[in-house]
Amino acid sequence: MKKIEAIIKPFKLDEVKDALNAMGIKGMTVTEVKGFGRQKGHVELYRGAEYDIAFLPKIKLEIAVADNMVDSVVSTIQSKANSGKIGDGKIFIYPIEEIIRIRTGEKGESAL
Repeated sequence: MKKIEAIIKPFKLDEVKDALNAMGIKGMTVTEVKGFGRQKGHVELYRGAEYDIAFLPKIKLEIAVADNMVDSVVSTIQSKANSGKIGDGKIFIYPIEEIIRIRTGEKGESAL
């Protein structure tokens, strides 16, 4: 089992979520986060004053999947979150040692 974390632009969330739901992904955690990479933030004008915005709003998706689903989930996220512009985000893949469903006590892939 693997945990896939994806940092994407906020306006891409619905498109990514709908595509993952169509694949049969049953659950995910979505968090509003702020950060920057090569994008390095930007300058905004507010009431005539310039403000350096160092941290940009992003969305973090966290999805636990079976090993055989990793490649298709990653390629779906990559294709749906891609705008072709800087700041599209990153995808991280981590191994999961164990998953336990709290309500039933199920373990492993059956707890997904």
